[in-house]
Amino acid sequence: MAWAHTARFFTTAAQLHQLPPNDLPEIAFVGRSNAGKSTAINTIAQQRQLAFASKTPGRTQHINLFHLGPKAAPNQIWTDLPGYGYAAVERTAKLRWQEVMADYLQTRPNLKAVVQMVDSRHRFTELDQQLLAFVAPRVRTGEVKLLVLLTKADKLNRKEQAESLRKAQEELADLVTDEADVGIALFSSLNKTGVGDVADTLHGWVAPAELAQAIAAAHAAQAEADQDE
Repeated sequence: MAWAHTARFFTTAAQLHQLPPNDLPEIAFVGRSNAGKSTAINTIAQQRQLAFASKTPGRTQHINLFHLGPKAAPNQIWTDLPGYGYAAVERTAKLRWQEVMADYLQTRPNLKAVVQMVDSRHRFTELDQQLLAFVAPRVRTGEVKLLVLLTKADKLNRKEQAESLRKAQEELADLVTDEADVGIALFSSLNKTGVGDVADTLHGWVAPAELAQAIAAAHAAQAEADQDE
């Protein structure tokens, strides 16, 4: 958990091409606008305002990146992708962000894993399934790991939680292969269900110290070279 608390803002982008190239493992957080994504990120990081939780779901329309690990040599990036599916967002904006997320999930070279937030009280929506379809080929080959967090689990009793897990396993069955790494966990920002386990899982995906230091040195050298030009 202490490692997750090191999360700090790195950069923001309105378009995919504005994201800086990077060799650090990148973990993308995705979910419907009302699935509690920003709150979950803040809870895992033990910070109140790391990820922007708008009072109007769907309002945030940028890709926000956060560094984790030592300041001198970060070892992971968290990517907070805009929430999807909120009815109040105009159709053109929905379509634009659908395209941005599809491109990101299908082509981002250093994408290591996707953490998808799904409300534990409901089945996967059509949009949830559509988002999974974007990254499914990379999940099946093991190139990208998948962790589904069934959020707001505190609102369910034990029987309902077990049923929510069973339904999620059914939804994800066609992604499971010998190579795939697909996980499901009950999660609650309110009573902290699953928080420690999720933080440990994310920490298991960090870059080795030698690689993180080499990447940091390369970025520093590039920045110095850019200044000299």
